[in-house]
Amino acid sequence: MRTIVMTGASRGIGRIAAERILRRSPDVHLVVVARGSSGTALSTALRADGHEVSFVSADLGSLASVRTAAIEICDRLAAGDLPPLCGFVGNAGIQYTNAQTTGPEGFESTFTVNVLANHLFVRLLGDHCTVPGRIVITVSDTHFGDFRHNMGMVPGPAWQSPDVMARIGAFRDPHTVAAGRTAYSTSKLAAIYLVHEYARRLPAGIDAIAYNPGFVPGTDLARDADPASRFAMRHILPIMTLTPLATSRRAAGRYLADVVLGDIAAPTGSYVDRSQVARSSEESYDRQREAEIWDAGECFLAAYAD
Repeated sequence: MRTIVMTGASRGIGRIAAERILRRSPDVHLVVVARGSSGTALSTALRADGHEVSFVSADLGSLASVRTAAIEICDRLAAGDLPPLCGFVGNAGIQYTNAQTTGPEGFESTFTVNVLANHLFVRLLGDHCTVPGRIVITVSDTHFGDFRHNMGMVPGPAWQSPDVMARIGAFRDPHTVAAGRTAYSTSKLAAIYLVHEYARRLPAGIDAIAYNPGFVPGTDLARDADPASRFAMRHILPIMTLTPLATSRRAAGRYLADVVLGDIAAPTGSYVDRSQVARSSEESYDRQREAEIWDAGECFLAAYAD
């Protein structure tokens, strides 16, 4: 038996991926990290066919909550209550309608959920991960910043010092939807930078992969958006999955599971675009920024990662 820890498994591509992981690998004990009631319902549903599933409660918008969840998992691993850890899947993500929402620690919430929460899990769980192991972080092709990858719906990233990006007001007109979407694409660029750093810093045999599902309409990513946008994402834009411009939830979830299980071969540090290893944007290969976001993350999380 082996353990995989996963965030963002409650709905959308994460739920499909979780079901596929358990179906294809009955030796996996899946630990799902989610908020209270949704996590209880999820773990109960995933156990229905006799699978090994545990639930750990956490609010990914709170670093203190993430730390508590990660320490609980570490304690269970150390005590032998969970089989050896072989993977972490940071699939949870959020996109706000502004760039001025903050979490309890004062960091901008998009940055907290999409960057810092994953980094804290990796830092706290890393010492417990066995070889071979795999860390998979779900990113987004919005980080390219061009029409081909975002169809004009999401502004490209606007990189700044992490000390600035981690706080509210980092982007122009922070109260606007455009600023919220800029914060999202920028956070996904930061996540790719961190994957490159993990590839260099993690022990040999523990691989780090950035997974891009493409544009997946019909998910709850835009759950914080206005009613019209939510309606369009759930009921109108899914028609685009009939074209190469979008990925269905089922396909995106299947690809994610295959990346996690190693069925899609990808060397550490790779960017997997749906089912293929590909190059991310030229901007995403920048050793200075990669070191910069690592150092900032270590500073921001110093009080939580000990």
